[in-house]
Amino acid sequence: MTWQGALTALAIGILMGVVRERRHHADEGKTGLRTHALVSILGYVAWGLGPWPFIAAVLAVGALVYSGYRTTAPQDPGLTGEMAVLVTLMLSALVHQDANMAVSLGVLGATLLEFKQISHRFTREWITQQELQDALVLAVAALVVMPLLPDQAVDPWNVLRPTTLWRIVVLVMAVGMLGHLAQRLLGLRWGLPVAGFFSGFVSSTAALAHLGHKAREDAQLVHSASAAALLSNLASLLLMMGVIGAVSPSLLSTVTWPLAAAGFSLLSVALLSLRQGAPRAASSIKLTDSAFKLSHAVVLALVMGGVSLLSAGLQALLGDTGVLVTAVLVAIVEVHAAAASVAQMSMASGVSLPLSAWSLVAVLASSAVAKTFLAFFSGGAGFGWRVGLGLWVMVLSAALTLLLPA
Repeated sequence: MTWQGALTALAIGILMGVVRERRHHADEGKTGLRTHALVSILGYVAWGLGPWPFIAAVLAVGALVYSGYRTTAPQDPGLTGEMAVLVTLMLSALVHQDANMAVSLGVLGATLLEFKQISHRFTREWITQQELQDALVLAVAALVVMPLLPDQAVDPWNVLRPTTLWRIVVLVMAVGMLGHLAQRLLGLRWGLPVAGFFSGFVSSTAALAHLGHKAREDAQLVHSASAAALLSNLASLLLMMGVIGAVSPSLLSTVTWPLAAAGFSLLSVALLSLRQGAPRAASSIKLTDSAFKLSHAVVLALVMGGVSLLSAGLQALLGDTGVLVTAVLVAIVEVHAAAASVAQMSMASGVSLPLSAWSLVAVLASSAVAKTFLAFFSGGAGFGWRVGLGLWVMVLSAALTLLLPA
């Protein structure tokens, strides 16, 4: 035992006690600063004396807590105050093992005590029953199902991995949850574009599919959903530039202006789509109950897996001469992987920078074809035309800029 450790334990007890006393200053029956400070000293000293003194301290404090609860239960049946005393006891003992962890947990515990009303409002008023169910489904999919799936390929070309396919399902659901929360905070008109942009760093394809579903459900959301889909592709384009720069800086310097023109075109069409959508009153557009649909995410993952399988088979048939063709086909599913393969060829295989640059334009065009079809399929004609226009203006801008003399 040291004075530094004892003072650390005492600080944790004082912090917990101050919060409890301020929140129940009018109730003399509640534990406050002095009780928590003494319990923290007891816990630190008892642990330092050995396991049996600490067990005796735990039993004694537990008995006192139980006795106090029986007295206050008719007026206040909650257990927060009693649990706070036991937490203080355990954290003061934890100081012997990891003082930093004990202090961090003490601050977290005091924060939870202070934000009692906010936590009650969040669980009872802010979050709906459907949102809670969606969050639990997402957690099970990501933390329970995905770790159980095999990571080995199940096809002759070594491309179909159950873990990878299920990760796509999780991404689609996560994008839906992110968009739903953004809509709750910012409204459907501005929440969709903001959520769409940040979702693009995760998966612009998943974002587009989810936004198309939104547009199909409510025609009033076509403009905002279209803008959000284009902004998700803008984020994906920025990420693609980062991937190219990490693999081949020389190729990035060659395509900087064409890709910048492509990004500016996407942003312009997205802003135009937002401007065309007249502002709505808060009551004219209702937020959907469910953040995502699991069946929709599973179907999208299966389609992407099928395209990956087709691309791998064609690469096996064409051999090394079809690497560029395969990259274009891969872009149908994953534009970043295709861009990385082109950049890698530029560095390792001696492919000229102009050819590599035009290969990247072809990758963008291939992705635009796939996403245009996906936009029509998921969101209908209105959504498909708007998204397709933005994507092909992006491709044409990149191609025309690349044609300009250096």
